[in-house]
Amino acid sequence: MSHPAGESVAGLSQLKFDRRLKLEFHGSNITSDAGLLAYRELDEALGLTASAGTALSDLRRGRNRRHVLTGLLRQSIFGRLAGYEDVNDAQRLSVDPAMRAIVDRRGLAGAAASISQMGRFETAWLTLEANLAGLCDLAGSWIARVHARKPPKMIILDLDSSESRTHGRQEGAAYNGHFGCTCYHPLFWFNQFGDLERSLLRRGNAHSAEEWKTVLEPVVARYRERRLRRYFRADAAFAMPELYTFLEAEGFKYAIRLPANPVLQQGIGHLLRRPVGRPPKNVRRTSSSFRYQAKSWTKPRRVVAKVEWHPGELYPRVGFIVTNLDRPAERVVAFYNRRGTAEQWIKEGKNALVWTRLSCRGFDANAVRLQLHTLAYNLANFMRTLALPQEVKQWSLTTLRDKLVKIGAKVVRHGRYVTFQLAEVAVPRTLFAEILRLIDQMRPEPAPT
Repeated sequence: MSHPAGESVAGLSQLKFDRRLKLEFHGSNITSDAGLLAYRELDEALGLTASAGTALSDLRRGRNRRHVLTGLLRQSIFGRLAGYEDVNDAQRLSVDPAMRAIVDRRGLAGAAASISQMGRFETAWLTLEANLAGLCDLAGSWIARVHARKPPKMIILDLDSSESRTHGRQEGAAYNGHFGCTCYHPLFWFNQFGDLERSLLRRGNAHSAEEWKTVLEPVVARYRERRLRRYFRADAAFAMPELYTFLEAEGFKYAIRLPANPVLQQGIGHLLRRPVGRPPKNVRRTSSSFRYQAKSWTKPRRVVAKVEWHPGELYPRVGFIVTNLDRPAERVVAFYNRRGTAEQWIKEGKNALVWTRLSCRGFDANAVRLQLHTLAYNLANFMRTLALPQEVKQWSLTTLRDKLVKIGAKVVRHGRYVTFQLAEVAVPRTLFAEILRLIDQMRPEPAPT
């Protein structure tokens, strides 16, 4: 049986291929996740988890306040960054030196939160209505802090939904015919930098656009007073006149896929004739725009049509986009096509952060888990967009976890200092030092004295 503090015990493992090699486990003195300290440095520079105290309320009473709410939140978020998305993982994380250093400055003197403490935190405290609402707002407040350091000139928002498969009798799970599985159907709203502005867990049989206003209104309100060019993109599931009216009233420029119908097809009949001559060897693309008003619309709007003739295909591929952009049709199509990056970010969240692992029985507990994954995803994306040197700027979140987070280190304690002796393999010391330098530039200017 392993020592509760993670120390080595008698009965060392000896390797048969070379009997000179022996194995020892020193869980409290060695970590495999020393790269998390760089993420904690970024967190400190931007003041992210420290701001949770104003958004969440700790309802505990009595003198047992060893693990303050902010420390518990850090353990939840940073654990997910390192690939430990289950509460059961807290048993080992509680003695991991990197996690203990992250949770609190005094953490190395004791253990981090246990399984029972993390379980109560995620399934009892955070599921309270006020705390869940505050947790949903944290992602936006974090992005606002980043924009305060690096103000953008414009904001492009992409709305999309995805599936999160469920197993067993989980509250709110239902069969979804589009995805062909029993699942939840969460909604995600990204900006052009890959930051997740807001997410919402919904029941599995919810329509793709259901509760769109719940997600849009808080984010739109946050950008309302800022002098920014604001854009919105979405697929055909969000082609609704109420959404067009809402965006127009808020001053957003939008490009939204429009389902085809005979009236729209008739408007581009001249583009649907097969080109004269031999079939093309390359894709031929044409586009056009015209005014159109559906019966449910209160006014006519601009519709851009794109027609593509592909080699070996008898009929063209046709798509329609409703928009209030005044740029040429080709540029509207190019602008809309870049909406596909949101689908890539959703895949990154699934692969690198495993945010589809919503394994609690209760719906609210799973909603909390999605929000914690959202915060972990945003912290990882902030590292990628703000603190990575140019030579590794193309790293995906999965690569960041495998190379930057998963750095082995030995802990050496001195009188006043604790030294993490990092392994220098995938990330050399020069690269790590450059990351810390870029993070330091994100700190606010000191107040004049």
